[in-house]
Order: sequence, then C-alpha cells, then structure tokens
Amino acid sequence: MKYLYISLLILLVSCKPKFTAQEIIDQSLAYSKSNNIAEATISFAFRNNNYKAIRNNGAFELTRVVQNDTATIKDILFNDGFKRFVNDSLVNLSEEDKNKYSNSVNSVHYFSVLPFGLNDKAVQKKLLDPVTIKGKEYYKVRVTFTEEGGGEDFDDVFIYWFSKENFQLDYLAYKYHTNGGGVRFRDVKEEKLVDGIRFADYNNYKPLDKEMDFYNIDKLYEEGKLKKLSEIVLDNITVE
Repeated sequence: MKYLYISLLILLVSCKPKFTAQEIIDQSLAYSKSNNIAEATISFAFRNNNYKAIRNNGAFELTRVVQNDTATIKDILFNDGFKRFVNDSLVNLSEEDKNKYSNSVNSVHYFSVLPFGLNDKAVQKKLLDPVTIKGKEYYKVRVTFTEEGGGEDFDDVFIYWFSKENFQLDYLAYKYHTNGGGVRFRDVKEEKLVDGIRFADYNNYKPLDKEMDFYNIDKLYEEGKLKKLSEIVLDNITVE
C-alpha cells in the first residue's frame, strides 16, 4: 500500500498542469480583461497630466496633455510618427526630441494597461524558474524585444511575476539603458476595476546595490534591500 500511495503521488505531481510563457500571459490577459483594451478609448490622469489612448486592433493614438501657466502642450504618438502641439500650433522638432517625447508618452501608456501589450509582435517571452514571494507562488516571465518593432528602447529587459493561483500580475521589474541606465521594481499598491478591466497602481523601487543580479531582484525585495522611490497612481480612469 505504501508503494501504491507513492506511485499515485508521483502520478499526481507529474500530471500537474505546466504552462508556457505564452499561455501564462494569455491567462493573465483573460483574468484582467485586458484584451478588451484592443478596441477601447482609455483616459486617465497621471502626475497632473492628462492621458488618452485610442486603440483599434493595432492602430493607436496615444496622447498626453500638459497644462502650465503659459501654454497647453499636446503630444500625440501614432503608429507612424509623433507630433507636438503648443497652444494648438504644430511644433517642428528634431529627431532627438521626437524620440525623447514619444518614448516618454509611450512609457506611461505602456505601464498603464499591463499586461496588455505583452502579446505585441516585437515581444519575446521566456519562462524562468518559478518563485515564492511573501508565501505566494509565482510564474516568472522574462520579456525582451526584437530590434524591429521594439522601439527606441528595444534592448530593455522586463520580468513579470504572475500569481499561480489566478495569473494576476502582482510584480514587475525592468532594466533600462537610457539616461545612464538603471533597474526598477514595482509591486501592486491598489487594484482598480473600470468596466470590468483591471488596472493597478504601483509602488516603485530601486535596488540599494547597483551591482545586484537583476534576475534575483525578487529576493532583494523580500529581504528589504530595495528603496521606495515613488508611487505610480492613475486617477480618473475612464473606458469607452
């Protein structure tokens, strides 16, 4: 009987579902209803600026409006370019400034709707070893980008942690190379459901040790070796 019990236990373990990185992301998109974003118009406020994203199955128009004492600045990122308007007048920009402003606009919109975007054509996914954070089990997925279609920062590296319980995205980290480079880690501060779609605010951290191993940043988080820099909070979210 003892050997029969052990055999059944081994069989149960071996039959436990195993998911690919692609399947995990697909499940997370389904859980958060993020697939609905592909044909939606989303507006929100972030750090006193107003953002709007119009998406139609691959076609997009991502906007940021900055209001100061002297002018209204409107940045618009399209599939095929970028435009800046100051008080409704189109501004002639250098290629360097176009890249800088478009990256800034794209970054806020990208993070605002995660995990939406993780199935873009330029995304390359790799399943890493699972981990446990604060007693909860997670799938750990690395995301990189192809140079073609990956944007100006195609060489950045991201890691996403998805709950094994429901595929919810609870943590993310990224290693970037612009402005001298660096590493950031985020945990969910608060969830917000708008028209059934899950949005999240985050606490934003950086490692105390610049020479740390990026792929072990979840361990540093548990050990309290990350410094909180800011909070990423989206206000007045609307979905049409």
